Amino acid sequence: MNIEAAVAALGAAQEPGLPLAWRWSPMSRFVFSLAMDPDGQWAYRMNSLDVHDDGLARAVLAFARRHRLGRGRDARPLTVLPGFSYGSCLFDAVAAASPAVHGYHHGRNEALNEVVSAVFPAYRCEFRGDEDPQEAVLRFRGMLRPAVVSRSPVPYLRMRYEDTRTGGGSTGGSRGFTRRDVLLRELALLEGAPGSFVEFGNAHGEVWRVEWDGSWSVNDRPRDARPSQESVLTFLGCPGRPQEARSP
Repeated sequence: MNIEAAVAALGAAQEPGLPLAWRWSPMSRFVFSLAMDPDGQWAYRMNSLDVHDDGLARAVLAFARRHRLGRGRDARPLTVLPGFSYGSCLFDAVAAASPAVHGYHHGRNEALNEVVSAVFPAYRCEFRGDEDPQEAVLRFRGMLRPAVVSRSPVPYLRMRYEDTRTGGGSTGGSRGFTRRDVLLRELALLEGAPGSFVEFGNAHGEVWRVEWDGSWSVNDRPRDARPSQESVLTFLGCPGRPQEARSP
């Protein structure tokens, strides 16, 4: 597969300041950037939607290429590597989605698609590290918004709940992916609804079960009040919050 020729056919131009890298924009809202390994056998592509930061894109591509992030057919559906930083950005990692997950060139150039990692600036709290293909597709395509460089963290969060007051709740006994604003809303609705609960887990496999039955409890331990938003965000490992204290 001649990656350089395939990218040239897309109308790409050289990425200033980064060797073996190119950039193209098929429409005004999108900028696509791609860097190729020196051996010409693999490449790393970052997409930007609405807001494009040249320096950030170069930093992400250089980081991904240096660590060969997601390279090869045996790579995980989602690979994440912490230790990234750029300016004042809160991103603390770079993640890579495998060809089967991103499908960036699917239907246009299958051969190119199979030798490209989709890379993006990320937050370590967004990944468990062993996501299966179905989880990876859901997270990458439906939740993380990898092309939005101004995005807030979408921590790895699985939840199930039951609200006896509204009649809302989860189906089945498994926790499903959700967003932290949904979690915080459901926690706020617990008070005054005996028999209700919210059970949620983070990327480390830790689980809190919060209940109100005239008084509060977390994992069957009595509490004087509902867990604070700060303690919940700490539990989820969000940037800017201490990640050591995770006890209820």
